[in-house]
Amino acid sequence: MAAQEKNSVELEKAKQLAHVPWSEEYEKMISGMLYDSHDPSLAAARFKARAWAHEYNTYFPASSTNPTFDTLAADRLTRLRSILGHVGDDTFIEPPFRIDYGCNITIGTRFYANFNLTILDCSLVAIGERVMFGPNVSVFAATHETEVESRRRDIEYGRPVVIGDDCWIGGHVVILPGVTIGKGVTVAASSVVTKDVPDWSVVMGSPARVVKTVLPVPDLKEE
Repeated sequence: MAAQEKNSVELEKAKQLAHVPWSEEYEKMISGMLYDSHDPSLAAARFKARAWAHEYNTYFPASSTNPTFDTLAADRLTRLRSILGHVGDDTFIEPPFRIDYGCNITIGTRFYANFNLTILDCSLVAIGERVMFGPNVSVFAATHETEVESRRRDIEYGRPVVIGDDCWIGGHVVILPGVTIGKGVTVAASSVVTKDVPDWSVVMGSPARVVKTVLPVPDLKEE
């Protein structure tokens, strides 16, 4: 169910992000309220994100420049920081990578995503430190009402997604709106995560369920 008023906590988080298209409809979107997806400022931000994704997904350095994985990683990090809300060091995302806005995504240090990551960031999506994604992972922070009338009017809403530190998200995993995944979690390949996952859990299935727990480890502060 969509929120009925603005969420001051989520709005404060958004104020810390880069490249945000601030408007009344953006504030409603981030707050989980019903909002008009055709608002001009939002439409312009999505267009910018698609143009960015086209370039990111088709670019590769010329062989004459003697590229290496190190130089490629540096170039991609610069490109990611030109569109995403926050990106930590040592982040590497294999193309293709698809986003709705980009500005609503925060990524901690030492993040790796394999091919074909999709993040529909119509709400805030926070990814912690030392997280790994397999190929074809989808993170959905966008949703709609089941009542038909609002969909006819292109009215929708979002719910935030949080992925904690030290998580491994397997290939073809789908993470649904409003889900918080705790730290140290492993999500098995092809799982659909429909509800919150506690720390130090291994989950699998559709819907994903806890099948075991792992030994907790102390928090690690990145240098």
